[in-house]
Amino acid sequence: MKDFYELETISMGTIITQKIYGENSQKAALKVEEEIKKLESLMSFFLETSEISKINRNAGLNAVEVSADVLYVLNRAKYFSEVSSGAFDITIGPVAKLWGIFTDKAKIPSQEEITSSLKFTGHRDITIDNSLGSVKLEKVGESIDLGAIAKGYAADKAIEIYKQYNIDSAFVNLGGNVMVLGTKPDGSPWKIGIQNPLLRRDLCLGAVHAVNKTIVTSGDYVRYLQKNNKKYHHILDPRTGYPSDSGLISTTIVSEKSIGADAISTAIFVLGLEDGVKLVNSLKDMEAIFITEDKEIHVTEGLKKDFHFFDEVEGFIYKI
Repeated sequence: MKDFYELETISMGTIITQKIYGENSQKAALKVEEEIKKLESLMSFFLETSEISKINRNAGLNAVEVSADVLYVLNRAKYFSEVSSGAFDITIGPVAKLWGIFTDKAKIPSQEEITSSLKFTGHRDITIDNSLGSVKLEKVGESIDLGAIAKGYAADKAIEIYKQYNIDSAFVNLGGNVMVLGTKPDGSPWKIGIQNPLLRRDLCLGAVHAVNKTIVTSGDYVRYLQKNNKKYHHILDPRTGYPSDSGLISTTIVSEKSIGADAISTAIFVLGLEDGVKLVNSLKDMEAIFITEDKEIHVTEGLKKDFHFFDEVEGFIYKI
């Protein structure tokens, strides 16, 4: 192997790590960094100049013309909302803001506050005109937040760029949203660890052996508010406005496209084991790992040959 380049940057609110093998590795890494920053400028909920912020400011008033990237992501987000019966919903922002779990002002809202905010959510209120390239939110007060899908799209774009630079072995990690191109340089599969949701970060209970795959995990251990010995995590159920209480503590999707894996890992966390398995099995090129609050690990049939449980991990039961 002639060349290797590693780059770590901060974008989209997370640390992004690239490991690229090949003659054009540095050029490819810098191009990916540039592309991700561009996507952040278009899709960030927090940047006033982004297209998403413009849509949100015009909620209930006007349609907003958007770029091809934003249009594509919004179309896919609506699709994943529909197939998951609303378990994934990019309009949950007003309720998430109430909880403030991503901020230093986290609190437990009242039922009245949640009920009121839920009136300003709902993926069906996103109107997309693909012929005009425009998007409109139907009610004043509604907002879109692509935090649960934009990193997946960025990972897909990274792989496209690697291929343009004739790279055939690469790894990119966008804050836990992992995607690999090809095999490792020695020809073996990449080994992507699955976090033990009950222990500190980087301690794994298993690994997925992956070639040309994305591995995306949603868990209740990432961000949460602790009060009166109860944990209120950041993955909200759009149907109730409360942190999901589905009996799951971690869900992982393994797929070829990261945009779908990003959305569906959230959706199945909200749906729970039984309905989550049904959803994954209904979708093309989707496999999943479910970890329940009872410490059971369930893996869909097509992934069992590539998932390796670490036998020395105590307390967990791998339900083969």
